[in-house]
Amino acid sequence: MQQSNLNAVAVSAQTPLAGQRAVLTGGASGIGQATVLALAAAGAEVAVLDIDTAGAEATCEEVRGLGGRAFTVQASVTDPGSVEKAFEDLDRIWGCVDLLINNAGVSGNRAALEIDDAEWRRCMAVNLDGVFYCSRAAGKRMVERGQGAIVNLGSIYSLVAAPQRLTYCASKAAVAMLTKTLAIEWASHGVRVNCVAPGYVNTPLLQSLDSEGRVDLAAIQRRTPQQRLGTPQDMAQAVVYLCEPRSAHITGQVLAVDGGWSSYGYL
Repeated sequence: MQQSNLNAVAVSAQTPLAGQRAVLTGGASGIGQATVLALAAAGAEVAVLDIDTAGAEATCEEVRGLGGRAFTVQASVTDPGSVEKAFEDLDRIWGCVDLLINNAGVSGNRAALEIDDAEWRRCMAVNLDGVFYCSRAAGKRMVERGQGAIVNLGSIYSLVAAPQRLTYCASKAAVAMLTKTLAIEWASHGVRVNCVAPGYVNTPLLQSLDSEGRVDLAAIQRRTPQQRLGTPQDMAQAVVYLCEPRSAHITGQVLAVDGGWSSYGYL
């Protein structure tokens, strides 16, 4: 009997999200794709909410090929009607939502005086409005049930400023405060809300910015105490941790996953 209990504990530790239903936005590539895979590996069934259904479906096919469960839901996070319809569809499929990961986002890398109205609105619509619309839709369902967890993807630029990134810094800083406000408002209803703030992550987008001369990856690595870029898997594991029962007393936090970049202030 003792050995059987040990085996049960081991299985639980390997699949801490077994039976959980997770919605993730923007899962076609990068951090989103890695997080879908990590959630599925932890036992969750994942609905990938994305306007790019072809890319999202490729991620889901990879999950299914590994024995996990994932499917796509087409929706634009910038359209509140589209978001609400997606969650209504999930009500019919699942009956409830346990986890929400707000991952969809766009970059912004331009001098402040060169930003036009359309660029400003697009960045705010995806990075901030989308987080609010999805959190509102998931939150009202979680509050009614008295349980749930939301993890938002912010940035180190939720915490510090940088030139040439006004739209990005402003939108991601707002995500950090949205996280804290929802966390304290919904805590008594059993709903936790946290934020993962990635540093520089080695993705095709970052590599393209480096090749265009818009960032200097060698300098970034030198400035990072761990002397390396983050990986999508680094971020995915942080997200999964904040979804797990072992983080049950953590809410309203912005967790920088950046190899020490945001703490380092010497050179």
